[in-house]
Amino acid sequence: MPRDAGATAAVVNETETARPVRRRVAVSVGSLAILLAALDAYVVVTLLVTMAKDMDIAVNKLELATPIVTGFLLGYVAGMPLLGGLSDRLGRRAVIQLCLAGFLVGSAITAATTQIAEFAGDVAPLPILVAGRAIQGLAGGALLPVTMALVADLWEEHRRPLMLGVVGAAQELGSVLGPLYGSALAVVIGWRGIFLVNVPLAILAMIAVHFALPRRTPPALGEVRRKVDVTGGLLLAVSLGLLVVGLYNQEPDKSVLPPWGPATTAAGAGVLLLFVLWEWRARTKLIDLTGASKLPFFAVLATSFIAGAALLITLLDVALVAQTLLGLPNQADSAKLLARFLIALPIGAVLGGLLARLGIRWVSATGFLIAAFGYWLISGWPLTVLQARHVIADVSLPRFDTDLAIAGLGLGLVIAPLSAAVLRVVSAAQHGVASASVVVARTMGMLIGFAALTAWGLHRFHELTVGLVPPLPPFGAAATPVAVEIYNRDYAVYQGKLKTALLTEYHEIFLATGVLCLVAAVISLAITPRQSSTRPA
Repeated sequence: MPRDAGATAAVVNETETARPVRRRVAVSVGSLAILLAALDAYVVVTLLVTMAKDMDIAVNKLELATPIVTGFLLGYVAGMPLLGGLSDRLGRRAVIQLCLAGFLVGSAITAATTQIAEFAGDVAPLPILVAGRAIQGLAGGALLPVTMALVADLWEEHRRPLMLGVVGAAQELGSVLGPLYGSALAVVIGWRGIFLVNVPLAILAMIAVHFALPRRTPPALGEVRRKVDVTGGLLLAVSLGLLVVGLYNQEPDKSVLPPWGPATTAAGAGVLLLFVLWEWRARTKLIDLTGASKLPFFAVLATSFIAGAALLITLLDVALVAQTLLGLPNQADSAKLLARFLIALPIGAVLGGLLARLGIRWVSATGFLIAAFGYWLISGWPLTVLQARHVIADVSLPRFDTDLAIAGLGLGLVIAPLSAAVLRVVSAAQHGVASASVVVARTMGMLIGFAALTAWGLHRFHELTVGLVPPLPPFGAAATPVAVEIYNRDYAVYQGKLKTALLTEYHEIFLATGVLCLVAAVISLAITPRQSSTRPA
């Protein structure tokens, strides 16, 4: 018997003799690794202001801190297509361990940013922090498609959707627990300690992967492993990188985009067009849509993109509202305020799964309409929002809690329908990569949507405060009681105008988010119930 045939037979025999319990343990371990990476995608939500201060970035210059968020997301999106297919050659276990090792290195760099900057001499700590976050994202992003491929290896075709749902649930859980996890640990060990904790957790995960996953796995029954579309993945990563760089403006008081912004964003759009043309003509594609219903598929990706943008904007801006407008600098206080949204999100996800049988597109459209209504309410928040209440039929409801719960419930409703819709319009052989594409689209929405609305919002803030100058306190002999009283009065007026400008900025950002949700509700109508003709009964 040829050597290759013998090796394949040995691998098949190893997988066929794997008990169901071992298969579940393998996917559970992979899902926990995904959860670990997903937590770090959202952990900075309540920590951004504190991290920015430690990087010597003032609160009114938060535009300089946006790479802490976008660096991770860019690496996360790039890691999925570029590293996801590497497991076909090296094996699932080897690549998951490689990703966990990369995640460990990125976490260590992030935690030791200040020490590395001091050791390197006259080096700013922010680029080191962003590099560490990008390495984390690159390694963490590849975990999702590799674990989904593992599901395809170990389960028969008709049983895969359930297990893919388990893997996807680990990804979704990160968005709910991330801000709470970060704020809870930060109180005890600080933000650096959160990333330092990842080191032993990653080591434990690598040990678990070593014993739980088979050394090698054969292709799924009746399928041939696809080649990796490295060119397509690089084009997508370069395009997103150019768009993010073009939107990163260090001087938003002068314009929405930096001086290099128009040319760089145009180049990003051009590379994105090249990516589309490449995917149209290439034999090996990131996502093979042969036999799929293309309009519903792209409708799912578009709505997922908008859902991702709305999710991250809400998480970050509500935390910023708490810390810059409501005077709650403590991360735990910010997390408590976010809890209203984060609790409503999984409740909506469960309801969306139960209601999806009534019609995926109608549930999705309804969810986005509810979210749009929630953001419209949020866009009208007064400065005293924590004391404001809705009075409906003699029932008094706290406005802050109610508005965030409505937005979270609406966004939660669309999670299950969109995940189910993508499985209906592609063949069973494409379920893993199609499910991953929904997460990629959502992460791209977080990346581009957050960068674009942040650039615009910060520019509007500087427009609103262009003539606002803080009063100078009296010193020495001039510090008479009358002068101090005048200063206190002028400073109170200055603070009031500053808060009004911040409130206007947040109003416009949340109103724009609501408009995006209305657009997504319309796009949802294109998610027809028609199934792909190539899908087996």
